[in-house]
Amino acid sequence: MDGTVQKPKGPQDRLADWLAEDMVAVNRLIRERMASEHAPRIPEVTAHLVEAGGKRLRPLLTLAAARICGYGGQFHVHLAATVEFIHTATLLHDDVVDESQRRRGRPTANLLWDNKSSVLVGDYLFSRSFQLMVETGSLRVMDILANASATIAEGEVLQLTAAQDLRTDERIYLQVVRGKTAALFSAATEVGGVIASAPEAVVRALFDYGDALGIAFQIVDDLLDYGGTDATIGKNTGDDFRERKLTLPVIKAVAVASAEERAFWVRVIEKGDQRDGDLTQAQAIMARHGTMAAARDDALAWVAKARAALERVPEHPLRDMLADLADYVVARVN
Repeated sequence: MDGTVQKPKGPQDRLADWLAEDMVAVNRLIRERMASEHAPRIPEVTAHLVEAGGKRLRPLLTLAAARICGYGGQFHVHLAATVEFIHTATLLHDDVVDESQRRRGRPTANLLWDNKSSVLVGDYLFSRSFQLMVETGSLRVMDILANASATIAEGEVLQLTAAQDLRTDERIYLQVVRGKTAALFSAATEVGGVIASAPEAVVRALFDYGDALGIAFQIVDDLLDYGGTDATIGKNTGDDFRERKLTLPVIKAVAVASAEERAFWVRVIEKGDQRDGDLTQAQAIMARHGTMAAARDDALAWVAKARAALERVPEHPLRDMLADLADYVVARVN
């Protein structure tokens, strides 16, 4: 005994333990399908991101939804891998768009290789994801995941036009978040129910859970950018500020800004004229108006919606873990 205190397992770890056998199959399928006989850069770039320690939250949601609904086949593994490929493809593209330098605590693929490689490998993963979903033979599954892919792209494009416009309000923010983040969460849970031939009411409940969880997840990520550590968020603290993104705590601060504060936001967000100390000043303004706490309250409200949706899902130990997972999402922010 070395006296080391074991950290208690969080809900995502317990979910992963319960679904460990399924996840072994998912990871095996991911490794098989990200291989390329003719372009070795594809597995190099993909492995850098896929094997960087991500917790595979979205595929876990698919597996859990299918198991809760009593699925006993093999295609939940295909769908979980599909969801992870779509997610990984969007990360590769996002890092190019945002000119990011860190992802999951490591240098981004576009930094280690180049933008062209990141974009093209992302395209390859999208193609692989569609091959996997076709193998399920379910047109409805293909429809859900194809729509999710289009919605994600739409959300990212909307963010491009809305991110640096101080007229962006909470309604537009929610549109962006529903597109770029929640769409894949809700698709991940919905297809788990569909592949298990669950009743429509249960499929809808799973969709609602994923949607609310995804929105809460993104709000918390936005909060962590201003109040988390680099180790916690896997990227540099303040990246959203430096990239001039209007996230929820900033939108709330702009809505109640004094003339002097509004001039500050115009300079740093709209005009991009950022100076030493501006991040600290932004944090001080948000603290003055309590917008971090207000955004956290919004996240808690979405968590409550996620938990309420689960009440319409059959009783199962995995259902309880999904409820705990929703609570944990917001617990990451003090």
